[in-house]
Amino acid sequence: MAPIPYWRLSSFYLFYFALLGSTAPFLALYFDHLGFSSARIGELVAIPMLMRCVAPNLWGWLGDRSGQRLLIVRLGALCTLASFSLIFVAKSYAWLALVMALHAFFWHAVLPQFEVITLAHLQGQTARYSQVRLWGSIGFILTVVALGRLFEWLSLDIYPVALVAIMAGIVLASLWVPNAQPPGQHERSDGGGFLRQLASPGVAAFYVCVALMQLSHGPYYTFLTLHLERLGYARGTIGMLWALGVVAEVLMFLAMSWILARFSLRRVLLASLLLAALRWWLLGSFAEYPGVLLFAQLLHAATFGSFHAAAIAFVQRSFGARQQGQGQALYAALAGTGGALGALYSGYSWNALGATITFSIASVAALVAAVIIAFRMTEEKAP
Repeated sequence: MAPIPYWRLSSFYLFYFALLGSTAPFLALYFDHLGFSSARIGELVAIPMLMRCVAPNLWGWLGDRSGQRLLIVRLGALCTLASFSLIFVAKSYAWLALVMALHAFFWHAVLPQFEVITLAHLQGQTARYSQVRLWGSIGFILTVVALGRLFEWLSLDIYPVALVAIMAGIVLASLWVPNAQPPGQHERSDGGGFLRQLASPGVAAFYVCVALMQLSHGPYYTFLTLHLERLGYARGTIGMLWALGVVAEVLMFLAMSWILARFSLRRVLLASLLLAALRWWLLGSFAEYPGVLLFAQLLHAATFGSFHAAAIAFVQRSFGARQQGQGQALYAALAGTGGALGALYSGYSWNALGATITFSIASVAALVAAVIIAFRMTEEKAP
């Protein structure tokens, strides 16, 4: 068995999710700093998520047809950096919308193809995926803490510079990663193509729940920082709270191989969704209480950590080698669809209905997904 290029894979995840750690908590704050309304902020945050509905499927199809996944990753990282750099040209709503759409088209090409490369390197050792992926969470933690402190000392005008530096790190990390392809002997023997595998029992229901889960994250990723700032929390404290959630996520990743060996994917996904419903209700109704807020952030271990690890395992189990790229891309695309709808509805409802109702809608979305998992997915342990 070939050795795993652990640190090369991990370094890419570290920089990739450092970029997410710089956008999820602070992008809306930056647009608010520029003077945009909550509706415009919701729209600008939704644009990258909408591109995630289209780009991963296109790049996933290209990756499966060409087999050049690492080339797609490297070109995607480079084009992400180049297109986002256009933000220094102007700050109008139309120009920022263009920058958000253009850089996201390339950014969302990267991760699904890299997930396939990682899983190809981990053949026979799939349980180690979480041990590689946790470095992405560490990158997220380092970024939210550092930027939270930085924005207490300096103006938010420095924010685009920080993002460009992180994007350059993604480009360099992609050049360090060796290539790998899913072995052909793992192709399904029934000869079914992607659509046939998608029609397998429980697979379509799973993807619907992915979209609903990400929709429920809309208010969290779009307005949590503004929500907590208006409740009186300092930006440095808010950065630490974001980091706390990802620390819980890291600990969950470390435990996932043990959990998936003992519980079915259905049970892990169902528990994640039920805890998500609880989390959004707590954030919308009781975030002014530090103890409740700390507990809600610890639930990030379930709402992202266990859900994502179980979802990656489900996709790998459900598709053959030649459909892995499309399976991962569809996962990213439907997550983007749900995330975009979540950002849009929260942007329009935040001022009209308030934080409590907005987060309550998110809670209901997670509950609906839990019901679908309970009734449409069969019990089957991860391989």
